[in-house]
Amino acid sequence: MTFPPRPRAGPCPCGRAGPYESCCGRLHRGEARAVTAEDLLRSRYAAFAVGDRAYLLRTWHPATRPADLRLDPAQRWTGLEVLATDAGGGDDAVGEVTFRATFSAQGRAGSFVELSRFARRGRAWVYVDGDTEPADS
Repeated sequence: MTFPPRPRAGPCPCGRAGPYESCCGRLHRGEARAVTAEDLLRSRYAAFAVGDRAYLLRTWHPATRPADLRLDPAQRWTGLEVLATDAGGGDDAVGEVTFRATFSAQGRAGSFVELSRFARRGRAWVYVDGDTEPADS
């Protein structure tokens, strides 16, 4: 079963200043593109937070994109911290972003650290893959 994205008022889940609608909401609606790999990472985190499955699939490299993506509507994404970036700028073809994500599921808090890899396809950044490990909550 798929769920439509949750409407989002208030601050953007990506952690940047400003409301969701004028931050990652613009990317989710297709009104803007991520300029850097970090921008794409933040917008994908926000897509998980608001339940925008279509955006997640659209921004996933076709070579590594899953055939289906199920989101748990009970899982709440509670924080994003970008720890490091390597390349992934406006003129780069590839980039990496290391981040810590926190969440709550079934009444329990959790977190993980991921090194995500991104590539540019045409003028758009896409998520390729990542290496994830549990982190202390």
